[in-house]
Amino acid sequence: MSRIGRQPVEIPARVKVAIQGQQIAVEGPQGKLSWTLPVNITAAVEDNKVKVKANGDTRQIKALHGLSRSLINNMVKGAATAYRKDLEIQGVGFKAAIQGQTLTMNLGYSHPVIITVPKTVKVVVADNTKISVEGPDKQLVGELAARIRRAYPPEPYKGKGVRYVGEQVRRKEGKKVA
Repeated sequence: MSRIGRQPVEIPARVKVAIQGQQIAVEGPQGKLSWTLPVNITAAVEDNKVKVKANGDTRQIKALHGLSRSLINNMVKGAATAYRKDLEIQGVGFKAAIQGQTLTMNLGYSHPVIITVPKTVKVVVADNTKISVEGPDKQLVGELAARIRRAYPPEPYKGKGVRYVGEQVRRKEGKKVA
């Protein structure tokens, strides 16, 4: 049995968890999330806690047991308080703008970089260089933040590019002229 999978998931006061067969639905102030449990994994709500149980003893079932518990925990936390990733753009003339569900970034290329934002995720641009990605789904928020960073990762010589707030970029010394 997985050590992580054995721990029950606490349900906050404003969050509702509904389990119907293998389908789990979590609803809270930040939004609704749903997920289907893998085969041989079951979940039940008892005493305001979600308990995940593995029906088997193989290596794969043990791994899915811990994974399922972690994903349910992320859903419950995301429904209560949204996940957030902050990015910053560094470079002369580099900027970002959000218009509806489209993020447009000018990153020194001959064309603007356009990224479509999923409906459940909220993106805020402040000062044209600070981007905040927020939403109830941890995986979706992290993936969108990584896609934004991937548009122009920080380069080691001048430090230009899109980076997470607080990320340290190892700088390299430039070419020496003899």
